[in-house]
Amino acid sequence: MSRRSRRNASPEPFDTWVPRPRRRETPLGLLGHGVKFLGYSTLAGVLLAGIALPAAGALGLGVKNSVDGFDNIPDDFRTPPLTQASWIYDSTGGLIAKVFERDRTVLAADQMSPLIRQAQVDIEDARFYEHGAVDLKGVLRAISKNAESGATVQGASTLTQQYVKNVNVEKAGDDQAAVLAAQRKTLGRKIQELKYAIKLEEELTKEQILTNYLNITFYGRQAYGIQAASQRYFSKDAKDLTVPEAATLAGLVQNPSQYDPKLHPVAAQKRRDTVIDKMVENKHLTPEQAREAKAAPLGLRYKEPQNGCITAQSGMGFFCEYVRRVVKQDPVFGKTAAERKKLWDQGGLAVHTTLDPVKQAAAQNAVTKRVNVTDPVSAAMTMVEPGSGRILAMAQTRPYGLDPNKNQTVVNYNVDAAMGGGNGFQPGSNFKPIVAAAALEAGLPATQSYPSPNRMEWPTMSTCDGTWKNLAKNDKKNGTIPNESAGEVGPYQLKEAMALSVNTYFVQMEQEIGLCAVKQMANKLGVAGKASGKPLEELPALGLGTQEVSPLAMANVYATFAARGTYCAPLAISRISTVDGKEIPVSPPKCDRVLSENTADVINTVLLGVTEKGGTGRDLGLDDDRQIAGKTGTSDEKKSAWFSGYTGNLAASVWLGGPAKGVPMKNIRIGGRYYEEVFGATGPGPIWQMGMSDAVKGMPEKEFATVHIPDPPPKRDPSGSPTGSGGSPWPGGSATDTAPTWPGGRNTAPGRPRTSQPAKPVQPVQPQTKPDEQAQTQSDDGSADG
Repeated sequence: MSRRSRRNASPEPFDTWVPRPRRRETPLGLLGHGVKFLGYSTLAGVLLAGIALPAAGALGLGVKNSVDGFDNIPDDFRTPPLTQASWIYDSTGGLIAKVFERDRTVLAADQMSPLIRQAQVDIEDARFYEHGAVDLKGVLRAISKNAESGATVQGASTLTQQYVKNVNVEKAGDDQAAVLAAQRKTLGRKIQELKYAIKLEEELTKEQILTNYLNITFYGRQAYGIQAASQRYFSKDAKDLTVPEAATLAGLVQNPSQYDPKLHPVAAQKRRDTVIDKMVENKHLTPEQAREAKAAPLGLRYKEPQNGCITAQSGMGFFCEYVRRVVKQDPVFGKTAAERKKLWDQGGLAVHTTLDPVKQAAAQNAVTKRVNVTDPVSAAMTMVEPGSGRILAMAQTRPYGLDPNKNQTVVNYNVDAAMGGGNGFQPGSNFKPIVAAAALEAGLPATQSYPSPNRMEWPTMSTCDGTWKNLAKNDKKNGTIPNESAGEVGPYQLKEAMALSVNTYFVQMEQEIGLCAVKQMANKLGVAGKASGKPLEELPALGLGTQEVSPLAMANVYATFAARGTYCAPLAISRISTVDGKEIPVSPPKCDRVLSENTADVINTVLLGVTEKGGTGRDLGLDDDRQIAGKTGTSDEKKSAWFSGYTGNLAASVWLGGPAKGVPMKNIRIGGRYYEEVFGATGPGPIWQMGMSDAVKGMPEKEFATVHIPDPPPKRDPSGSPTGSGGSPWPGGSATDTAPTWPGGRNTAPGRPRTSQPAKPVQPVQPQTKPDEQAQTQSDDGSADG
């Protein structure tokens, strides 16, 4: 650049030469400049050639050590894969959320506007295409200017060296100490950058280095790389940038905070015009083009960074977080937690999920229409596809977020604690079909009958490695279990006992097959333990639903019945690819037969009875009257209520209750409706009905394979009412779905440790745990439910 052209350029520190008044120097001042010049010259010599200089004095010794260090720097400089944003999509390709550690999208050279490529070079390193790793003229110019000013006002790093520095910062990641070390202005760091820059210039073309630089550099406001910057400031792709837009972004690199066009528009515009002048100076714009570009306003179309599951669409934030946890926990994505975290944090992924937007909208509408976000209770609903385990919907009343004043939460009530949920909720009678399945697999008939008294003592039961015994047999309060209605007096067979949710029937069934069989059946059906992660306890109230589980776990249990005994592990991710189209292996559906088809058909037949006349779910038919089966459930003090049900091709579970320690749902208003008491059929049941009615629209009807189960012989209601009074085909009047509170309101049920002589279960099983003690326990959240 000529002195004349420098004078004509608009003044801008660090980028143009501005004449200064000549000042009179004293002999001491001239000596000082000489020393500074010697220092800069020495550094320049090292940077230019890495030659060994005489070790004369402290300065010479320092340079010699630095040169030795230069020779010891390894040649194998590796550019790390750049951290990019990832996109999570639903099953139709709709965007759920964009997530990133660093917002960046790596582009190829032809995906960038030539204007931004030229503007960045002109303002950062105008001689980029003419010099090697080091620009000798630039170094001499910097030495001259810095010596003249008496301070460091201009650097001499080439664009290649700046790229190397950015790579070192990228490698440092979140390690702030490493980031500072990569940015520290020391002779050692400069020498290291130089050697790496020389290596890069040997291996890459100038165009490749420039492309890499534009992809890695920081443009402020969480925008890394030119594509993220183009989207952030102008809401467009980098290939579509205009002259003033390209100049604005190119000018940001030197100081993204000082030239932030949103906070400092005047400074940003001046900086933009400086870049435009540089483009004219280097003959990449005509004066006319420059005048037109300078006359244009900044023209920002700024978009705030949208990062993470908190930005997810249509209530999908909880499912988004579930997907993140799947990637970080599934060994298919890396053998170690560190490898899986690296895959997620590095990003650049297109994560295609199983979430069905139609079913998600149906579930979200149901849980928010029937329960208000300001209510003391909340609702959650999960939908699963039988035969594949694909999670199709995951919704809850309270929105995903961090502001409790807006009733937001990041706790996913649909899942276990390990996947972002809480400690779960007592399912009550939702658990009874698991007991029935265990009994049928153990060889009991579908017409199995028990005396089922209205109240009975907790009987002795076998466990996997011992026996549970009731130590309070003579204590009516603490040693007995009642049915809900006074008219519920046996004998009962399975079909009517399930429809009426008779507690004593299922306790007697547990006694016959043993607690080990119940626990192992729960494990086979996907209830591997409590939602908290603790194992299920072998206690008599297990079969009555007193141990906390999640809606996802229960939805999968019922999906297994719908699939005629084939259990499939929950599946959230169908495909993952990288930005360059490379496929990343994902876990395929994991399905196993855990029930015989006959057992599943019996369960389906029995649960159809729950939704028919006389059953607890008799009023929950879908809008199109397709065949449904399911089971209600309500826990002690009505702190939690459930309905889990299914068609032949869709299963769903709904929980309603207090999210934390539980809210007794008596004399309560929910969703603007008053409830004297909430039951599974009256609270979560209508939510399930609304959500499923919308979700199955357009789906083919698929009926269950059923079996004929003879009705039991008629018997007279002990209360004196005729059999089937009130329109119910079952003795005892109307069906209910809840059991009374735990006798005596105890926190711990009566019982004692197992005996030393273990009892053999009906069906041989392998013990899964060996607790030192087995005793009946019960939490504050209540008793078994019906």
